[in-house]
This record gives sequence, C-alpha cells and structure tokens, in this order.
Amino acid sequence: MRRFLTMGFILLPFLLNACGTSSTVKQSKAAVGSKQGKPVSLSRIEAEGAAREVVMFALGLLDVGYQFGGSNPEAGLDCSGMVRFIYKEAAGLDLPHNAAALAQISQPVGREKLQAGDLVFFNTRGFSYSHVGIYLGDNKFVHAPSSRGKIRVESLATPYFAQRYEGGRTLLAMNAR
Repeated sequence: MRRFLTMGFILLPFLLNACGTSSTVKQSKAAVGSKQGKPVSLSRIEAEGAAREVVMFALGLLDVGYQFGGSNPEAGLDCSGMVRFIYKEAAGLDLPHNAAALAQISQPVGREKLQAGDLVFFNTRGFSYSHVGIYLGDNKFVHAPSSRGKIRVESLATPYFAQRYEGGRTLLAMNAR
C-alpha cells in the first residue's frame, strides 16, 4: 500500500493539473520506459470523462509488480486483475478477473476507432483473449506483462503484440460505437 500511495503523491501534481484545466487530458512530453529500454512518449494521449479517470489511474500503477492472480497493487496484479482494479476504482465497475470474461461482456471496437480507456486483447498463450491491456491512445496501451515484469506502457506496433492482437473492445458507454 505504501508503494501505491507514494506513486499517487508523485502523480498528484499531474492529476491536479489535469483536473484544474480543460476536460481533456493531454500528457505533455511525458515518457515512460518500455521493456526494450526505449522511452515511450505519451504526449498525444487524450481522454475525457470516465476514460480520463481510467487512463490516469492506469498510469498511476506503472511499475507495480506482476503477480499471477493478483488483484491489488500491494501484492501485485496480473493483466485482468489490473483492468478489474482500475475500472473498479476509476469508473465504479465491478468486472470479472479473467481476460476472456472481460471480452465477453464488452463491445467490439475496430482498431481505427479505439479510444483511451478501451480494452485491447491478445492471444499470448495459444488461446483467444488470453491477455488484456487498457488502450491509452496514440497506438499505446498499458498492461501487466508477465511473471518477471511490471505494469508498463507498450506500443501496439511492437512485433510481439502486433502478431498477437485480437481486437479492441469497450466497457464505457460513451465509447459505444
């Protein structure tokens, strides 16, 4: 819990700034690391309403450790646990802790219509909808990658994810297509 609160205090100026300006969140020249060690720019991410809350909450969990079956940041999170935790805290939705179940309850969204806060699904374990992340915009998503990883931002264009991408889906009514 202490680690999660520390991250919240670090992000507090950004959160206050976002709440004190317009209804659109724009990350200014922010960059976070990716697995390859290259900075990932978040400068073109925009979100409004519940999607903004989802995105800000997701960014607040960067570097939280992975834990299979994990459902809270103190113990670590897996991919669906991360999505469930973020949507519960940011949007008040109580979701299942399973990527395939998340796919079943959400509405399909074409890749060209993805918006911040939408879910992106991948086949990483030889079966459909075995991995899930939260789309941030600008072809980026946040996810809890593996037993040796931490929550981080990736690009949908990364060869590993591009080859395994199964589609986008939405849970947010304002994103219904």
